[in-house]
Amino acid sequence: MHTKGLVVVVTGASSGIGRATALEFARHGAALVLAARGTEALEAVARECRAHRGARAVVQPTDVADEAAVAELARRAVREYGRVDVWVNAAAVAVFGAVEDVPAGEVRRVLDVNVLGCVNAARAVLPVMRRQGAGVLVDVSSVLGLVSSPYNSAYTMSKHALLAFDSSLRQELRLAGERDVRVCTVLPATVDTPFFQHLANRTGRRVRAMPPVYTPRRVARAIVGTVRRPRREVFVGASARSLRLVVAIGPGAWERVLAAKVDRDHFVRGEAAPHHDGTLFAPRPGPGSVGGGWHGTVRTAGRRASTAAVAAAVAGLARRARR
Repeated sequence: MHTKGLVVVVTGASSGIGRATALEFARHGAALVLAARGTEALEAVARECRAHRGARAVVQPTDVADEAAVAELARRAVREYGRVDVWVNAAAVAVFGAVEDVPAGEVRRVLDVNVLGCVNAARAVLPVMRRQGAGVLVDVSSVLGLVSSPYNSAYTMSKHALLAFDSSLRQELRLAGERDVRVCTVLPATVDTPFFQHLANRTGRRVRAMPPVYTPRRVARAIVGTVRRPRREVFVGASARSLRLVVAIGPGAWERVLAAKVDRDHFVRGEAAPHHDGTLFAPRPGPGSVGGGWHGTVRTAGRRASTAAVAAAVAGLARRARR
């Protein structure tokens, strides 16, 4: 599928992966409908998109947990451009904290945005794509859709659920004979976005991006590539691809390794942090940004070492499995 002139809806477009994806499609001359909760940030990214020759962009403030608002987002896209070729679900929230420290309402909010937001989108846009006879729905999951993480159970649960949901959708479309309506799941490793500044925190410790860290544009390019050549699942980052093998070979051993790594590397050592809601219930004011300042643009020795460590873990688990 050629990307020039495609009508693309992007949720979570105000920052991070969603914003990088909107800009990447704009570089290819797409017509965009940008959705997020923060109007100021949406307007800012729309201006950036329109700066690329041939790109068009309109904004639609939307909380993806609101089914009626997502249905209106789909209608807006059809009113503006007459169709929807691509829909990218990149909106996500998270809360860090031990299971007993995170209120049930905050867990519910994570699931409402990260899972029901994608359900709402599928229900809104699949009828449009079926009428057209074609379309691509892209859900941004995470490598945490394959593995679990301490202190991040709600987000991890939501990303596991998204893989299951997308698999069910693909099966239903196949049974209905809708071979040209595709559902693709993208699973990035850690990405340099404001996500870690935006998450709610109940740990009492300052959260940071856990290395290795990849650039948002790398994920955005993978999403555009997936639209051009749809695949069921796409892993972004060498560490994400390695983890897929680790989970298959020795899930129990890796669970122990990852628990220790998260506890050591996902927090700034010695720095306390107050409990706060982040952007769980309301967007952060301001123009937003793609990057989070976690140095994902640099291919550092640390990133290579982290990937090598994952590869070594794969080899070690393989040896254990052979024994």
